[in-house]
Amino acid sequence: MTSTSGASTPLPHVTETPIEGLLVVQLDLREDPRGWFKENWQRAKMTPAGLPDFGPVQHNLSFNTDRGVARGFHAEPWDKYLTIAHGRVFAAWVDMREGPTFGQTFSMEMDPSVGVFVPRGVANSYQTLTDAATYSYLVNQHWRPDAAYPGVALSDPALGIEWPIPLDECILSEKDLSYGPLTPEMAIPRQRMLVLGGNGQVGRALALEFPDALVVGRDVLDITDADAVAAWDWRAHDVVVNAAAYTAVDAAETDQGRRDAWAANATAPARLAALSREHGFTLVHFSSDYVFSGTAPEGGWTESSAFAPLGVYAQSKAAGDLAVAAAPHHYVLRCSWVVGDGANFVATMQSLAARGVSPSVVDDQIGRPTFTDEIARAVRHLLETRPPYGTYHLSNGGDATSFHALAQEVFAASGRPADDVTAVSTAEYTAGLATTPAPRPDDSRLDLSALLATGFEPRDWRDALTRYLS
Repeated sequence: MTSTSGASTPLPHVTETPIEGLLVVQLDLREDPRGWFKENWQRAKMTPAGLPDFGPVQHNLSFNTDRGVARGFHAEPWDKYLTIAHGRVFAAWVDMREGPTFGQTFSMEMDPSVGVFVPRGVANSYQTLTDAATYSYLVNQHWRPDAAYPGVALSDPALGIEWPIPLDECILSEKDLSYGPLTPEMAIPRQRMLVLGGNGQVGRALALEFPDALVVGRDVLDITDADAVAAWDWRAHDVVVNAAAYTAVDAAETDQGRRDAWAANATAPARLAALSREHGFTLVHFSSDYVFSGTAPEGGWTESSAFAPLGVYAQSKAAGDLAVAAAPHHYVLRCSWVVGDGANFVATMQSLAARGVSPSVVDDQIGRPTFTDEIARAVRHLLETRPPYGTYHLSNGGDATSFHALAQEVFAASGRPADDVTAVSTAEYTAGLATTPAPRPDDSRLDLSALLATGFEPRDWRDALTRYLS
């Protein structure tokens, strides 16, 4: 892949290799009679050029006194970015990750003008071609003695590496000499997406969209349980999608509900954000139109609109948004009027229509529904295209509607007259209730411009409604 920029200095040239995720970077080496200078790692240039924003936390240097020193093959459960500080080496890699690319190799000569990004589970090795060759690498997890995967012999004939210097003339450590050939039993499990809140509407849609993900409900991992969260192996996941939430809007106004809402919607996301910083996974989180109140600007609420949450549920969701923003790799999808497999407004109206009930529905709350298959599709889009991290508003497309008009659409599609749904104001509706429900936003219109700019095209909510009802 090649990237260019209008800036005064071009982006690095990044090239793919036969090993998935192993990337070669041509660095801009500035030489003069004094020596040379280069930007070894420059996040603002290298991530647009195609390198992952992998969040290095440790820098290591390997100095080799003589020509003919050989090291490897070594694999660890973290990503690496390799460069040469001095001299030249011949480097080789083998993919030890489970799957169809297991055993794939790639080799090349490296000097200070070249960098290589090595994803976790790909074993690396090199032999020095000059005296005083110095090998530099950044990693995105701190070294720990129990982390290394089994090593592979440099001399394994099945790998087909053509070493410039015969290995029997090289200097190897006793440990490296003890390694055997690569075998299928040595395959390293790939990191796996983790979906939290798998029993909810969004979680069920994500399970269908990502069949290889590990989808867990509260019975497996309760994210409000600090001990259970601490015991989980977060290093096994490269993406964590948090679809767990407390959504009982009215019950949140009670003492117990207030505690539960803050635990699930604010404290738990803050804990996940800290784990994302520690382990490097991308955190995907879901927010709500409830964080706003009042009349939206023309076009709807934008991602930068000021929060004004009205009730406890809304306040806890707003706090969760702020907490997740502390994760370096995060996407927050803020949705309105969620409709999926479970209890929701559309399902309720469909049930009323089937049972011959003629309801009264508020006509002064406006917005657009967000069907959960659209949410799952948007998550896939963000993870595959990797636009800038941050918050994106999401709903289905089409014009804004009211709850009353949406209920009429459901009734008409169910074979009932639309006029069987009576329009009432929120004030009229709540006046007839025994207890006052939590306040809802009057205007839930979300501006989708930021997500549209990433290339995502939302489906019209009327088309989505037809599919859902059928």
